[in-house]
Amino acid sequence: MTGDVGLFGPGSVTWKLHQEPILLLGGLRSLYLQALHPRAVTAVAQNSRYRADPWGRLTRTSAYVGTVVWGTTEEAEAASLRVRRMHARMTAADPRTGERFRIDEPDLLRWVHVAEVESFLSTAVRAGVRLTPDEIDGYYTEQLRAAELMGLDPATVPATADEVSAYYDEMLPTLALSRDGLETALFLTVPSVPESWGGRAFRLGLTLGPTRWAYFGIAATAMALLPPWARRLYGGFGLPTTDLTADLSARGLRFLLSTVLATIPRSLRVAPIREAALARAAEAAVS
Repeated sequence: MTGDVGLFGPGSVTWKLHQEPILLLGGLRSLYLQALHPRAVTAVAQNSRYRADPWGRLTRTSAYVGTVVWGTTEEAEAASLRVRRMHARMTAADPRTGERFRIDEPDLLRWVHVAEVESFLSTAVRAGVRLTPDEIDGYYTEQLRAAELMGLDPATVPATADEVSAYYDEMLPTLALSRDGLETALFLTVPSVPESWGGRAFRLGLTLGPTRWAYFGIAATAMALLPPWARRLYGGFGLPTTDLTADLSARGLRFLLSTVLATIPRSLRVAPIREAALARAAEAAVS
């Protein structure tokens, strides 16, 4: 759609934040956080092939987030409609009670939404992205549009940093490390290498080589960036220096990413959907 800058636009905190590659680390942090909700992680475990196709699921999730952030209004609405229709057909059984529930229950969607946007934001800030308190609240408020696309009533979704903090306090008694949560966290930390990826020697190299250890360091940083209460639920009490170490690691990773990406042609490091959004914004500015 010509001139349509989508749900957010060039003056938004969302566009400012989501140009940062470090949000990949925030996405991993959000998965560790989401796994602490017993029903939410059970819904994923019973309806997803993430263990068989982890990178495919990651790609699809990233594409959806990219479409909501950078796509036209029509593209964002169409993408969300596809996801909502898919979720509407899915149910899961609570392993504790046997109760069957819909995976698009508002409480579950709200948890996933808040864990995701708070992880994006907190990871970016702790990695050195400078945002004012008003911009931080502005990001949460802007993301109500993304929550609404997923079928949530915006009035029921935390819209400021204080509201997010209060929401976590409210949710804490319901959170726990279930068997599904533990298995998910272990998989996130030590993901398997798909059988389709080359020969046995190649897969063994990925499993035991430097790439595996580099990823393990990234996963450890994502875990360390969790709130202290979330780390305690995972059984890690953390040292007084854990938060400082995590901040330094996130800042170092952000610097490394920016250094490496600076050597790559723009056509390879900027997603086409973002380039299209920037072009529409430039067109709208002169029209």
